Amino acid sequence: MRYRDYDSEKDRPAVCRLLTEVGWLEKGKEEAYDALLAAGRTLVADIDGEAECLVATTPGDMRYLDADLPFAEVTAVATSRIARRQGLAQRLLARSLAASAADGAMLARVCVFDQGFYNQVGFGPGGYEHEIFFDPASLRVEVKPRIPRRLTVEDRELVFASRRARRRGHGGVSYHSLGALDMDWAQKGFGLGYCDGPQGELTHHFCCAYEHADHGPYDILWMAYQTRGQFLELLGLIKSLGDQVRLVHAREPQGVQFQDLLDRPFRHHETTKASRFENRITASAFWQVRILDLGRCLANTHLPWGEVRFNLQLTDPIERSLGDDAAWRGVAGDYIVTLGPTSSCERGTDPSLPTLNASVNAFSRLWLGVRPAVGLAVTDDLSGPESLLTALDACLRLPEPKPDWEF
Repeated sequence: MRYRDYDSEKDRPAVCRLLTEVGWLEKGKEEAYDALLAAGRTLVADIDGEAECLVATTPGDMRYLDADLPFAEVTAVATSRIARRQGLAQRLLARSLAASAADGAMLARVCVFDQGFYNQVGFGPGGYEHEIFFDPASLRVEVKPRIPRRLTVEDRELVFASRRARRRGHGGVSYHSLGALDMDWAQKGFGLGYCDGPQGELTHHFCCAYEHADHGPYDILWMAYQTRGQFLELLGLIKSLGDQVRLVHAREPQGVQFQDLLDRPFRHHETTKASRFENRITASAFWQVRILDLGRCLANTHLPWGEVRFNLQLTDPIERSLGDDAAWRGVAGDYIVTLGPTSSCERGTDPSLPTLNASVNAFSRLWLGVRPAVGLAVTDDLSGPESLLTALDACLRLPEPKPDWEF
């Protein structure tokens, strides 16, 4: 494989063709992809001198409890029709992750088309995301919203700044470049919000897309807010659409059980079942995560619920996809790990300590709080003495991670 950095002047026609072949690029959206590919690093693989595979990553940070850790978002992995089943995407992705690690990223995340492919380079599934489909008129919110500001493509910088300044919890992600802002809503949709900041900053807003402007469904792509009151005002604004709109789809925010906000949710589900406006709640784990720098991730881990020390025998499947010349080889190895108020790892083994065997896929999920050790020992590549698994679960009492910014 010949891989190299993307050259926008040389490669743009081939990459536009590639993205069109995989169904991602619609006519008129070329500039949006130009901005996305320029927002970070893009690597391409050549066949006969033309780019036929690409992997793009965008830098940002992910919140771990109270710390913001540098991370890389895998924003695009695509292979043209003539280059399928050659192993190009897997090897190019491994190279891209190695480059991100060299740049200082501690971990990486990706939104997946299905489970399996990304597991081969060390990713493990994130937590369930709840998708809520509801009649906006059924919202149990009494807040009367003020008249909002319309948001258009000209407000992209305001919107991007508002998303970066939003309330973020454990697992919440943010990006450094405006090119990472999805502007699809500005083509067929709308945004509404409030500029209550001291300098006129956009403090809270939502952006929405739709297929049918009259009755919906409307798709709330995201909500950004900083306080409880701002969140309730946005819900009141969504409720005000219920005079005409019959269905709204939104993702459940972190820390909120959205069903609490709905009037008679089971009745609405039964009466709309199998219709275009079916009220329902679904769940799926469509993003995955992996650690790129174990030492720095653990150095930024401060757990006030106790301390546990153990040997960690860690495997990393990415080694099979990296060329011999790659300086970064993944994070496989034998470690002595301490988890607690001060966490750390060092190479080696201590015979007096219990041993945890894990793939980086499973250990990343454990460390981020996606699932407890006892559960991962049943479903993933993680094993150890029952006493160690129980101690890990007592120590890693983390909130459920919610990235709240998807690609």
